[in-house]
Amino acid sequence: MKVSSTDFQNAVGKYLALLEQEPVIITKNGKSVAKLTAYTDPRDFSVNEAQSEYSSRSQIGYEEYLDLVDRSDQRYELIGGEIYLLSSPSFHHQVLVRELCMHLHNFLQGGPCQVLTAPLDVRLHGWGTKFSEDPNVVQPDVVVICDPEQVTDDGQYEGIPTLLMEVLSPATRGRDLITKLELYRRSGIQEYCIVDPDEETITQYSFDERREPKNIRIIKKGEVLESDVFVDLTLDTASLFMKRTRG
Repeated sequence: MKVSSTDFQNAVGKYLALLEQEPVIITKNGKSVAKLTAYTDPRDFSVNEAQSEYSSRSQIGYEEYLDLVDRSDQRYELIGGEIYLLSSPSFHHQVLVRELCMHLHNFLQGGPCQVLTAPLDVRLHGWGTKFSEDPNVVQPDVVVICDPEQVTDDGQYEGIPTLLMEVLSPATRGRDLITKLELYRRSGIQEYCIVDPDEETITQYSFDERREPKNIRIIKKGEVLESDVFVDLTLDTASLFMKRTRG
């Protein structure tokens, strides 16, 4: 059914009732501008939005996640059977991501590893031995990949990154500090760095072969981060946060 925006405003209740029978397409100046469909029970699956994370009533599978992604222009992550909607990052957030990527690119140039930034799906399997056993899909701000053979035929990366970096934002803070930290540990990531623009610190985690914490450090502005997995890789935090401020 098609209705004009004026008619819809004048008879909202009527058209909402009709949603149980068919979708309602709203037109303006003769052009379709919106489509209303019947509400889907949230028990089917839930989306944790940017700043409001709703508890999941049931977990969803990877195929359901793909269906949601295919039907939307938004970006999502799938962690532990829950979907998280990714909001657009701020200008200052992206300045930090750019500086981190450039620094890592210069260090890794000519070697087997390469650095990439979001948006890029990284498929992780948690404690599972393969992705299908525990499917998780994340889009880290910065990822260092040293196993390019793990790129699938459809162009997706399904391996274990050597180093991951997340830049905190109000919308992702809790997820980066808790949910992703645990997922990255379970998935065998060797090193994970959390950059906090407000506190101007970097929290550095490294994990051993048993996926247990090996080192946890907080590097403050003015101190130098030294990587546990890449010999001679250092990062001057004073320079990093200064460029962020100027950016």
